[in-house]
Amino acid sequence: TQRAGEPGHITTGNVLDDLGFAPQVSLELKLKSELHEGILNIIRKHGYSARNLEHILALRQPRVSELMRGKLNTLSIRKLLEYADKLGAYAKVTVREKRAA
Repeated sequence: TQRAGEPGHITTGNVLDDLGFAPQVSLELKLKSELHEGILNIIRKHGYSARNLEHILALRQPRVSELMRGKLNTLSIRKLLEYADKLGAYAKVTVREKRAA
């Protein structure tokens, strides 16, 4: 039994790892998430509407909606990179050593 004030779950600091995703899947989802967040930042910065995005990205409304709602399971890394390019941006990958545990 859990006592009041005690944590119910100890986290590793990464929700994807905590949810039990395989390491490869977790890494891909992290990259997709970062790409998606960057794309949303550009969309917000420029105030693009869904109608603007349909034309800029050459997408139909349902796909624009999926992008805006973060349906990452429907988006490949390749597509996210393509959308960034069409929005006049690029992605840069940084590789760093993992911190010691």
